[in-house]
Amino acid sequence: MKRLSLLCLLALVLSVSSLRAQQTKIEWDEWGVPYITASTEKELFFAQGWAQMQAHANLILKLYGISRGKAAAYWGPQYEQSDRLIHNLDFPHIASSFNQSQKPEVKLMMNAFAEGMNAYAKAHPEAIDKDKQMVLPVSAYDINMHSLFIFVTRFTGGGELDQIANWQDVGSNAMAIAPKRSASGNAMLLQNPHLPWGEEFTWFESGLNLNGKLIHGANLVGMPGIGIGFNENLGWTHTNNTLDNADSFDLTLKDGGYLMDGKVQNFTVRPDTIWVKQLDGKLLAKPFKCYNSAFGNIFRMGSKKALAIKMAGMDCPNASLQWWKMANAENFEQFTAALKMQQVPFWNITYADKQGNIFYLFNGEVPKRAYGTFADWDRVIPGNSSKDIWKGYFTYDELPKLKNPVSGWLQNTNDPPWTSTLPREIDKNKYPAYIAPDEMTFRTQQSVNMLMADKSITFEHLLDYKLSTHVLLADRVLDDLLSGIDNNSSPILQESKAVLSKWNRKADGDSKGMLLFYTWAEMFDHNDDRNYTVRWDREHPNTTPNGILDKKRAVTLLENAADTVKKYFGDLSTSWGTYARLKRGKFDLPANGVTGELGVFRVANVWRLSPKMGVVTSGDSYFGVVEFGKKVRAKVLLSYGNSSQKNSAHYGDQLKLFSEKQMRDALVYPEDLQGHVDFTELREGDSFVKKD
Repeated sequence: MKRLSLLCLLALVLSVSSLRAQQTKIEWDEWGVPYITASTEKELFFAQGWAQMQAHANLILKLYGISRGKAAAYWGPQYEQSDRLIHNLDFPHIASSFNQSQKPEVKLMMNAFAEGMNAYAKAHPEAIDKDKQMVLPVSAYDINMHSLFIFVTRFTGGGELDQIANWQDVGSNAMAIAPKRSASGNAMLLQNPHLPWGEEFTWFESGLNLNGKLIHGANLVGMPGIGIGFNENLGWTHTNNTLDNADSFDLTLKDGGYLMDGKVQNFTVRPDTIWVKQLDGKLLAKPFKCYNSAFGNIFRMGSKKALAIKMAGMDCPNASLQWWKMANAENFEQFTAALKMQQVPFWNITYADKQGNIFYLFNGEVPKRAYGTFADWDRVIPGNSSKDIWKGYFTYDELPKLKNPVSGWLQNTNDPPWTSTLPREIDKNKYPAYIAPDEMTFRTQQSVNMLMADKSITFEHLLDYKLSTHVLLADRVLDDLLSGIDNNSSPILQESKAVLSKWNRKADGDSKGMLLFYTWAEMFDHNDDRNYTVRWDREHPNTTPNGILDKKRAVTLLENAADTVKKYFGDLSTSWGTYARLKRGKFDLPANGVTGELGVFRVANVWRLSPKMGVVTSGDSYFGVVEFGKKVRAKVLLSYGNSSQKNSAHYGDQLKLFSEKQMRDALVYPEDLQGHVDFTELREGDSFVKKD
């Protein structure tokens, strides 16, 4: 009997030990990055929802309120236009249909993620601002609404809808290095999205351990899983395509309808209502009509004309599942099987793996058009012929792609697929002329030139590329600009020449001359090919354009630029970081980097707060350099920190590393966490409990 009791006691002890071993936990490192260990996907996504809310509760609830199309009811008339847009696009109906049609794996992800967010809000009401509490509880429907809002209004249709104040602020860099060009013989990957530093573009970084499978990366807040990341075997990143999968049409109105193919067609009309909170707190109903046509939703209705917009991205209910399959893939075949789902409607994909493969895909819902060039469709189209309405999308097999190029490297900096490597290996003549333009920006040229300069690329080289602030435009025009001053006796021009001659042609925080050159470049109109002696030439894609066509004009502009710098700073050699600042919470630091339009790989777009101060508001956001050896190693940074909660220590804490041109070690393996864990949370019931 005693023997039986001892056996029962031992079984109980082992059972408890097993339960503890399987207990879901979140280990938060010193930078506010959560490392989640879980035994099931349901547990993992519950924990990720909890962790995202801990870092971004008020931001997520704000974004979900906007995505619901109810922000005006929650917070007032400043959101009325946004709510109208969401209802006009019929997102509530589409999101509901997604809820019904999504695969079971997606439903599990989203339901668990939402449950985790709600659990955090219930356990920590003090973390939720009073004006955000009415958004709770959240559900899988909210995640679908938010995904539609991101995909359609910010990316596929962002340009057409004019939803981004400066479309140049949205971009990315990517590089993949094959073993033949890698000093270590290991494939390497550079991940570097450039997005605005806030709101719906905010990244959230996390490390995931699902039964020993390790995944590290980031996703946009409010979305489950990993959007850009890597595991022990492979990794991928996204860059914005030169992909036109949204069209604007100018419709001619007649007899209450619109003309198409010479006949009057009726609009589909749907009544809808938004509610707007008034100053007294009461809600005012604002009914309106939503019009739809064969050319898309109507966004402006006049007496004789109407503007319709047709956009891709509204038929992708399983995008989160595709990303999750990409993150869990163990080899190239499994990864491409995920890509063939074609549920991610936008963004190039650049990939590298442990087997030494590198790969580029012009990914997305690419419309099949009847005719034309890229330029033909990059404008408002006369909406009078049904032949102008695209019919379906390119299949995976039809998309431009390149695996293991002869050069040993791939890159994309939002350029067309034709320059993913040099010499070119993707023949643009094998694809319709409308699929992408043929061009190469200064930033792309800088990317290519760095890769071509090193025959044997180390991990450290790739870090240097990522952090390079070299200004390629200066190499193309500065000699001509300075020679134009030679015979000019103007004191301020001679002073300008002295400053620019000593400038290191970099946009580092302590670079003296960058501020003067930047001020001049804004006046010069560097994007206009006609301003150069030699225009861009497809046969010399990474060395043109160059030279200044009108030196006299350029010198006059330099004099104006010098007067401006002198007026506001008193010294033409004022360092770049005096003007360009990194500001968030308690942090105020000198920036480095600048707009990629000047040919700088380290993108830091500066918004002018005043003539004497600019603040970085977009550019390098989450970025990483990954090497796939026997053990994967990576350096990463989330520039503005991994929390938007104003009282968090991680609200802006990584700006110091950004300012110093440093990156953090990614803590990929459980043993890497030793000595770096700030605190741990363990799952107990429907909550997590902090364990010091």
